Amino acid sequence: MKIAVYCGSDFGKGDIYKEAASELGRWIGANHHTLIYGGGEAGLMGTVAREVFEAGQQVIGVIPGNVEFIKNRPQPYVTNLITTKNMSDRKETMLEMADVFVALPGGIGTLDEISEAITLTKIGVFDKPCILFNRNGFYEPLKSMVGQMVESGFLYSEDMTRVLFSDDLEEIRKFIEK
Repeated sequence: MKIAVYCGSDFGKGDIYKEAASELGRWIGANHHTLIYGGGEAGLMGTVAREVFEAGQQVIGVIPGNVEFIKNRPQPYVTNLITTKNMSDRKETMLEMADVFVALPGGIGTLDEISEAITLTKIGVFDKPCILFNRNGFYEPLKSMVGQMVESGFLYSEDMTRVLFSDDLEEIRKFIEK
């Protein structure tokens, strides 16, 4: 299975998010899955990639060719590096390649990427699980906002059946399998 992981190129405050990235990466590797990610070596991105790589599994990095700060950095844990024309093509490539999408904590880019995956699943472009790795309640405000969208009639709860907010790897495994 190919799992796209969206996450920060920083570690965030404290060790809790780095530990979450390590845990997820080890889980991906131990279960013989392939990682698809943004190709960077820094922050949570590099942590997930290192764990999957060290488990001997494939790590596919997808980088935009027009962004110098990414292009010129070494990707020591990448087994297959794909260079796209730009960020839009990078996002599209990752969406097409992945079977599952997971968002670890991150910034606005992480939110953008997982939101697009959720939207495309919601409107039926594909039927792929979308997981928000909710370590330390990081995604609780978004979960609350989704609830408000449902309550206000802008979103239907059945539209969110392929979306999970959790950091429990057993719950995530079961969600992916169903």
